[in-house]
Amino acid sequence: MRATYSCDPALTRGRLVAEEESAHRTCFQRDRDRIIHSSAFRRLKHKTQVFVEHEGDYFRTRLTHSIEVAQVARTMAGALGLNEELTEAIALAHDLGHTPFGHTGEDALDALMQPYGGFDHNAQAVKIVTALERHYAEFDGLNLTWETLEGLAKHNGPVIGDLPHALSDYNARHDLELHTHASAEAQVAALSDDIAYNNHDLHDGLRAGLFTQDDICELPIVGAAFAEVDRLYPTLDPSRRMHEALRRVFGVMVSDVIATSRENIAQSGVQTAQDIRDLGAPTVLFSKELWRDLKVIRTFLFTRMYRAPSVVEMRARVTSVVEELFPLFMQQTDLLPTEWRADVERAQSETELARIVADYISGMTDRFAQQEHDRLIG
Repeated sequence: MRATYSCDPALTRGRLVAEEESAHRTCFQRDRDRIIHSSAFRRLKHKTQVFVEHEGDYFRTRLTHSIEVAQVARTMAGALGLNEELTEAIALAHDLGHTPFGHTGEDALDALMQPYGGFDHNAQAVKIVTALERHYAEFDGLNLTWETLEGLAKHNGPVIGDLPHALSDYNARHDLELHTHASAEAQVAALSDDIAYNNHDLHDGLRAGLFTQDDICELPIVGAAFAEVDRLYPTLDPSRRMHEALRRVFGVMVSDVIATSRENIAQSGVQTAQDIRDLGAPTVLFSKELWRDLKVIRTFLFTRMYRAPSVVEMRARVTSVVEELFPLFMQQTDLLPTEWRADVERAQSETELARIVADYISGMTDRFAQQEHDRLIG
């Protein structure tokens, strides 16, 4: 049974372009389905989290990560009485705006775009689903509901101050109330992202040999999970031992969010979805104790994985790919694909051209960016 503070599809604030509703699917189900069928979602298959796309078949990609986030999000949304379809839609779309080469590519593109307003992957996700997907006859983008767009724009909290251009441009036409918190569904999607990447980065780091199972047994939550597995299955092989332990870590985090959020919601007295937005603070949270433990895990991953020598070497290599492609396309726009030429011709300033080039590069997969760099630059 859904709670009164969940987002009700019957009470949606609608779409920028009005459409006739489906007889078989709610508006949030249609949002989810449009995201899954989008070109940007398919490209996530060849965009990586930490490792470069070709380094191994077992490492997570943005696509597998998004599916894992959606699975966690649906579980927590159901336990909290929220709308699972809206939560899933936001979870599946939350990484659509990422560049090739993960945060390394984003850092490089943001630095290049500083004279033109910078680059932000959350804002880019909104731009993709509101403008850059061009498949429908009556509108650009996917024409998603207000609630899904709100969740994409501010699932990490209110967006205040100088807005990224990609977000301010759309918000001027369709006010997403960026100064408030997002729905509980969007907050669930945000914490599901944290849970998923903390777990799979431990898993991927072990597979890559950046640290050992003994190393992570020193970490809070993780050490207790391994101890329980060793007690129950003392002769388990290392691969199964790792899986059994890390799925218990997953469970601890999910249970903590559900219990903490139920208590927060009960104490807040919220009755409607708008009450959640107007509360002035998030309601879906980790407990203080678990958040403290998570910071220890993140510090470990930062040191042993994100700043590992092999990863740093890779970051330098792929940074140069982005840094060399961007000025090349700015100077030789005829190298852009035919379907991008009309946008280039309409550009009335260097800033507008830079944003078109950034849109093109950010949409590349790891593989395609490397291939284009090899083809055009060598």
